[in-house]
Amino acid sequence: MQTLILVSNENDWHLHIPNVQVVSARSYLTDPIYSKMRNAKVFNLCRSYRYQSIGYYASLLAAARGHRPVPSANTIQDMKSQTMVRFVSEDLDELIQSNLGAPARADKFTLSIYFGQNMAKQYERLSLELYRLFPAPLLRAQFAASSGKWHLQSIGPIEANEIPEEHKPFVVESAQAYFAGKIYSSSKQKVEPRYDLAILYDPAAKQAPSNKKALQKFIKAAESLGMNAELITKEDYSSLAEFDALFIRETTAVNHHTYRFARRAQAEGLVVIDDPESILKCTNKVYMAELLERHGITAPKTVIVHRDNIDTIIPTLGLPCILKQPDSSFSQGVVKVEEERDLYVQVEALLDKSELILAQEFVSTPFDWRIGIIDQKPFFACKYYMARAHWQIVKRFSRPAGQDIFVRYGKIETLPIELVPKKVVRTALKAANLIGNGLYGVDVKEVNRKCYLIEVNENPNIDVGVEDGMLKDDLYLRIMEVFLRRLEAKKLPKGES
Repeated sequence: MQTLILVSNENDWHLHIPNVQVVSARSYLTDPIYSKMRNAKVFNLCRSYRYQSIGYYASLLAAARGHRPVPSANTIQDMKSQTMVRFVSEDLDELIQSNLGAPARADKFTLSIYFGQNMAKQYERLSLELYRLFPAPLLRAQFAASSGKWHLQSIGPIEANEIPEEHKPFVVESAQAYFAGKIYSSSKQKVEPRYDLAILYDPAAKQAPSNKKALQKFIKAAESLGMNAELITKEDYSSLAEFDALFIRETTAVNHHTYRFARRAQAEGLVVIDDPESILKCTNKVYMAELLERHGITAPKTVIVHRDNIDTIIPTLGLPCILKQPDSSFSQGVVKVEEERDLYVQVEALLDKSELILAQEFVSTPFDWRIGIIDQKPFFACKYYMARAHWQIVKRFSRPAGQDIFVRYGKIETLPIELVPKKVVRTALKAANLIGNGLYGVDVKEVNRKCYLIEVNENPNIDVGVEDGMLKDDLYLRIMEVFLRRLEAKKLPKGES
């Protein structure tokens, strides 16, 4: 297996580690040799993991390519989350106090962790626990003292060019031991004994993934299976550990409390839909494009755009074409460009927000298939028609300042799964199964008997009178049955199912 160390600048890395290739992150993202590489471990030592930066995409696309990134995109988000840092500080409180000793007034302490190790033996266990929770090659944990106790204040990457000279031999030694196959297992998760389901929603949302009637049907379906279901909001984060399962029925995003809820729930041992990995993968269209290409799933012709290849868009895709912000949702952040003079303006605007964006050929169809999938099985199908006189299923109209934007939807037709072309269902299943075994809504276009995968949504709409048009109450029951099966499975002895 090839081992790569990614750096912002190759001049940042001066350590020699046998059988390890040092590569600039930009080369890794743009050079085809790396996208075609198989069985690679990728150690991301970029200067910044800021959302949608080069460092962020290096880890995200490494996962899409089937490589093994350290840190993963999930870990990157965790390191930036003060909520997660506070949670870890509380969870490791006893270990932190015993390792660091009694603090002086307003004391501070910095712990440098190199591949899970610290130079001082006394901090070995604390370093390993922090590495298990935030697996990244080079970590700096900052502690501060208050009220006679130590608290983890922040944790983040150490830049390759910031390693002190006297630490370098230890870093090489730790790296060699790591690359030789020393594996660190993830921390144990807690399992609560009662079956209480939390449904996260936003009561003020204008475009929620489930309307109020649907939420009530979920609650009723859960109760019919012996589970207590309760609606919660973002204000209930501190009480999340009181539940056994979390069902997110609020529009998800990575830089958002929904992702933090999913991560916290997962860390607490809850059954979670949408799970954080599904949120991370599905909400980024650049990741999805690489994943589909790698697994041979047909999609509209696509260019992953960065500032060095803008001129390839028109020769590759022609006009009109579609530009997509990587984390766009509800048809927002998606632009149709018909004139060359508009292309550069729109691309620059999107690249100001993200290092990479997506350009796709425009594929015109009267409707998109939406295939609902739960636990790797299709269970509902809809035709989402384009809004009248528009190229998307949603058309937005501007209103005077201070007023809500008016939205018009195309009509929706719900059909039995048995009447959907088999190739549409196969395409949807193949794509969703690459993400996980959660709840997905997969959009597919069908043109001349050929299927084009548009996207996999981890937080699909399920509304009374729409997606439940065929199954009625049984649709809600099927989703709740998945929660129940997974909760029961957690109680079984190891090896049973």
